[in-house]
Amino acid sequence: QVQLVESGGGLVQAGASLRLSCAASGRTFSTYAMAWFRQAPGKEREFVARINWSGGSTYYQNSVKGRFTISRDNAKNTVYLQMNSLKPEDTAVYYCAAKSADSATYNSWGQGTQVTVSS
Repeated sequence: QVQLVESGGGLVQAGASLRLSCAASGRTFSTYAMAWFRQAPGKEREFVARINWSGGSTYYQNSVKGRFTISRDNAKNTVYLQMNSLKPEDTAVYYCAAKSADSATYNSWGQGTQVTVSS
């Protein structure tokens, strides 16, 4: 498994942008599918976006399509989430997750980074 550390969260106004980063340990990062999830207060954790091992395939939750972009740099063992046109409903703790090639589920998680969007 990889160890994941998120960064880049903060407090911004509606309409602003943020870029989250997730740094992974280990030499096998490039073999992992990666994803971002989020959890708002009082709500269950929900899927935001995912990217395959090469970066050639991505998928987004409908509410963030056209506003968020997931990407990865395998040379830097890092996955990113560029968030534009942020809305108050994007407020949540954002988690990075990794899924190894032999797993059906995401089996490594970061500690989360808080994103707060004020209106």
